[in-house]
Amino acid sequence: MPKPSLDRGVLLLARGDDILMSRVTGAADADSAAPCTPATRFQIASISKQMAAAAVLLLAERGAFRLDDPVSRWLPRPPSAWSGITLHHLLTHTSGLGHWEDYPMIDLAAPAEPDELLGVFAGVPPLFAPGAGWHYSSPGFVLLARAVEQVAGRPYAAFLADEVFAPLGMTGSFAGSGAGRDDVATGHEGGKPVPSWDLETVSMGAGDVWCTGADLLTWLDVPRRARLLGPAAAAAMIAPHAPTGRPDEAYGYGWFVGSLAGERAVHHSGDNGGYKAFAGWFPDSDRRLVVLTNQAEIDPALLKAELE
Repeated sequence: MPKPSLDRGVLLLARGDDILMSRVTGAADADSAAPCTPATRFQIASISKQMAAAAVLLLAERGAFRLDDPVSRWLPRPPSAWSGITLHHLLTHTSGLGHWEDYPMIDLAAPAEPDELLGVFAGVPPLFAPGAGWHYSSPGFVLLARAVEQVAGRPYAAFLADEVFAPLGMTGSFAGSGAGRDDVATGHEGGKPVPSWDLETVSMGAGDVWCTGADLLTWLDVPRRARLLGPAAAAAMIAPHAPTGRPDEAYGYGWFVGSLAGERAVHHSGDNGGYKAFAGWFPDSDRRLVVLTNQAEIDPALLKAELE
């Protein structure tokens, strides 16, 4: 059978510090026919949660946060049902808050007023008591980004730019809307451009970051080489804090931890409207794999094929 191919986007595979494969292909925008290049920025979707986790851990290292702080300390008018939810619960998806399908009243592509969005989250009862289960929750990471803003005293996107991307040399990365930016890929579905989700408020902290392939490969050095964070915080990011219910898999702080393609891995995928993404580090072979595409459809066998 033919090997699965990437039709539109960037694929990078490294072993140690050596690049084994670098593939850039397809159009960044079907309407303009502008090609994808190494400088093209893609939405990394839920991989953005790793940057939110890093922001929280940076502030914790500075003494501004404790991971057992109740989230209610950092949010306006939180409901009493959130009183036992801590930053640790949000980071590990053990807060009891739901995912987007649990909030059908939210339009992911429509702008929202920040406090009104929190009110919508607050209006849906938690699925379980904090720490009593595991349920993937993008809204939980939106709350983390709001907490970072409150403590840092500046917009979340600015904090990432100054405290996360700049120190790592991720010069092609940013958070928030891509409007007016150069070298941004347009999301596609069925071969046609689709509107972006709102990344300023609705997906802030949960799916709001844009990266080049090279920048996302650099990002994997945060756990691999304890860059940006101290050794203890870097180790905490990829510790198996919470079983997900799937065999041999747990969740750390923004990372899935377990076996992937038959090898120990720390990784995350992303899926925004018109975009798919994957970033993973395989410690035993010291391989790093990044896939970014601006199309909704991707062969699920692609990642496994590249790792074999």
